[in-house]
Amino acid sequence: MRIAVVFKDRCQPKRCNLECIAFCPPQRTGTEVIWIDQETGKAAISEETCIACSICVHKCPFDAIRIIGLPEPLKTDLIHQFGRNAFRLFRLPAPRKDGVTGILGPNGIGKTTALSILSGEYAPNLGLYRRKLPHWEDVLAYFKGTEMHDYFARLVDKKIRTALKPQYVDKLSKVYSGEVRALLAKVDQSGRMDEVVDALGMRASLDHDIRKLSGGELQKVAIAATMLKDADVYFFDEPSSYLDIHERLRVARVIRDLSGKKQVVVVEHDLAVLDFLADHVYLLYGSEGAYGVVAQPRPVRTAINVYLQGMLKEENIRFRDREITFEVRPPRSEWKAPEFLRFDRLEKRFDGFGLEVEGGILRKGEVVGVVGPNATGKTTFVKLLAGVEQPTSGEVHGEWQVSYKPQYLESAYEGTVRELLVSTVGKKAESGYFETEIAEPLRIRAMMERDVTSLSGGELQRVAIALCLVRDADIYLVDEPSAYLDSNQRMETARTIRRVMEKEGKTGLIVDHDVYFIDLVSDSIMVFGGEPGVRGLGRGPFDMRTGMNEFLRGVGITFRRDNETNRPRINKEDSRLDREQKSAGEHYYAVATQTQE
Repeated sequence: MRIAVVFKDRCQPKRCNLECIAFCPPQRTGTEVIWIDQETGKAAISEETCIACSICVHKCPFDAIRIIGLPEPLKTDLIHQFGRNAFRLFRLPAPRKDGVTGILGPNGIGKTTALSILSGEYAPNLGLYRRKLPHWEDVLAYFKGTEMHDYFARLVDKKIRTALKPQYVDKLSKVYSGEVRALLAKVDQSGRMDEVVDALGMRASLDHDIRKLSGGELQKVAIAATMLKDADVYFFDEPSSYLDIHERLRVARVIRDLSGKKQVVVVEHDLAVLDFLADHVYLLYGSEGAYGVVAQPRPVRTAINVYLQGMLKEENIRFRDREITFEVRPPRSEWKAPEFLRFDRLEKRFDGFGLEVEGGILRKGEVVGVVGPNATGKTTFVKLLAGVEQPTSGEVHGEWQVSYKPQYLESAYEGTVRELLVSTVGKKAESGYFETEIAEPLRIRAMMERDVTSLSGGELQRVAIALCLVRDADIYLVDEPSAYLDSNQRMETARTIRRVMEKEGKTGLIVDHDVYFIDLVSDSIMVFGGEPGVRGLGRGPFDMRTGMNEFLRGVGITFRRDNETNRPRINKEDSRLDREQKSAGEHYYAVATQTQE
């Protein structure tokens, strides 16, 4: 089966010479394959007459076309198609009653679409995209004799109530106004407002205006509002975004408690949190913006290991070029690297907040992970090293050039991604080094001719990281690079940052909340603590073992290493391994079997 995809947001016929039409072999012999659609003003491709030569794919200056061959049996599994030459979803995950159902896969391959269909927002069209109205009768006939038929039949008859927490919680402030307390009281259908507020640790923000909340506070409001609805099936789309590891685990515990009474489906990119939260997981694979396929469910451990391996053996499908591996690195004391930067005990005072950072040393070629709760001064410390802020007391010793990627990104640049890169770093942005070491693994080639203002959050994040890494600098300060990225992009970004630091012999300081990301990228760790929003204390750098033990001791959890992939896994609370590791003071680096009490 062959599908042709045209990315409407990239296709710009008025800015090109219609190379897709001019170079198409059948088109040149009189067979119509590609034309400009009068309604959309974009290219359209006939899948029936296309010969899959892919010349149009390579000739399009905006990388707006994909010609993809898929297994013929998938033709009968088509669940939804958004239009001619548009995205297609094959198969659906099924909500289960025996624990939390997880969904894992890259951005842009149908996870949110699947949740929208399962929650009843719209009926799947089974590929009949020209229909304007939903046809649930066709859907029920398609799924006849399956578990999904019973689910959809009850959904259509309103015998199932659903509640969906949307992916983009930052839009809440545009939809609602007023205090958090009033919003939650309005949606509380179960009479559990006080219980949910206390479980999520939201009491302090109840009297705040929604428009003044941080991203993390908005996330918890969205989760609380979803849980307060009286539903049978709850859907949570990326519940850990904007939250630190403490809050991610708090939310995960609350969602797990809910799954004891209701059906729960969760889309999550933080693999450590997904491992802790889910019982079984559906993997999705495909091509971003083109198609997505839902694979068969697996136990959570098996699903994540398969995801890291990048291979579905039973379907003979490889969905990633290479396996993602984890290493247990030796303590830093065994590593003899020259000193690069030394800082005294630093203090920074603001109205209502104070930060203290114990003195420390950064070394050449070292990548330092920075971990700790939100609002304890991690970003402030990065700004002190970058020279964006000046310390109230103390001094940073040395001379260096800084490349800094801030936590919050803006897309105000008027121009294309290529123009932004060239105007910032010159010819280096067009060098072979940039193409192979940065642009290719971060997958920004397809964005080079797009306007910066048109990029999504994840695309803007990748461009910002690339811009940071391509600059000539001695130290690279990267604040929350995993935000907005899917699991695969996070792993590739971590590998890219580490590879650039190693090859160039540069120093990196990486602030992030994703434990897998920190584990992949870091040689050593700085740990921040204190009272969020009031007082912050930073210490280190420590070697990985010491630093992560210190950090996780404060979080109250333990990790073990998976004996197949060596990835970190959160131990079940009060399990035998959890108790043994806590008593031994080994919160992070134990390598253990999978059996737990």
